[in-house]
Amino acid sequence: MTTATTNSEAGREVSTEKEKWLRVYRQMVSIRLFEEQVNELYTRALMPGLAHLYSGEEAVAVGICEALGRDDYITSTHRGHGHCLAKGASPDRMFAELLGKEAGYCRGKGGSMHIADPATGNLGANAIVGGSVGIATGAAFAAKRQGTDRVAVCFFGEGALGQGSLYEVMNLAQLWKLPVIYVCENNLYNEYTHYTETTAGTILGRAIAFGLEAASVDGQDVRAVNEIASRLVRRARAGGGPAFLQADTYRYSGHHVGDINREYYRSKQEEQHWKSDRDPIKLHSKWLLDRAYTDAASLERITSEVRSEMESAVKFAIAAPYPSVEEVEKHVYA
Repeated sequence: MTTATTNSEAGREVSTEKEKWLRVYRQMVSIRLFEEQVNELYTRALMPGLAHLYSGEEAVAVGICEALGRDDYITSTHRGHGHCLAKGASPDRMFAELLGKEAGYCRGKGGSMHIADPATGNLGANAIVGGSVGIATGAAFAAKRQGTDRVAVCFFGEGALGQGSLYEVMNLAQLWKLPVIYVCENNLYNEYTHYTETTAGTILGRAIAFGLEAASVDGQDVRAVNEIASRLVRRARAGGGPAFLQADTYRYSGHHVGDINREYYRSKQEEQHWKSDRDPIKLHSKWLLDRAYTDAASLERITSEVRSEMESAVKFAIAAPYPSVEEVEKHVYA
């Protein structure tokens, strides 16, 4: 027996889809504008140390985290602001962390490369290339042992393919059928070197050798990322074991905020191509407009609202107090 879908039900489905993809748009814009503020804080000498901006890669973090629940785990990288925001972190506390303030997620001790927010399942960014692969795999192991349906997603760049620990954990994850998804954000460059000069063979071939479910996706297409991530997450929850996703993407800025003159390792023409023709926010906004889910004025309003939110978050962080001297030995384990 089949049940017909009523017009009202169809309308609710369309509304739900529309709300989802508008939420996704706002989230990508939030990451982009957050990173713009980070760069400004650096250039104004208000932020100690360096930061590695995620601008251009927003569709990967948002598309994947949209497929996860709040209790699911992620681990991040030195380029981790986008992951943190996509998983549900608050910009004001993130800015506070970047400025070393007590209101930050790690009470000012983590900074840009070590933000963690366990309340949203974010087990932490990591300054060591590939440094979080064991953490994510361990979280997946714990989830399976405890009988939960939690899934762990491990973000890392293509530079981590040179770390032996990645292959050790993928081997164990496959043997033990752990609910972990390894996401390689291939933004083409290991700092200042094109990945083809450092990586033999193919990226996916390394995961296939261990028998992992392996796939690649256009990392600038947030809907494509979300579609394949949703499938891999469902598979992991159902006991299907680990998977490997290669998301091909591009970082608009340098390796870090101080990497300004980049023509010795990539051309301005290449950067302009990605910004003009392959920008994930532009691509998604065009899709929203083509589907008549919104109009240009509404998208501009979203951007304006988010910009105001980020400016307020920065003001909060600048005004927030630094931790007391007594904090220096608290929450330090090594």
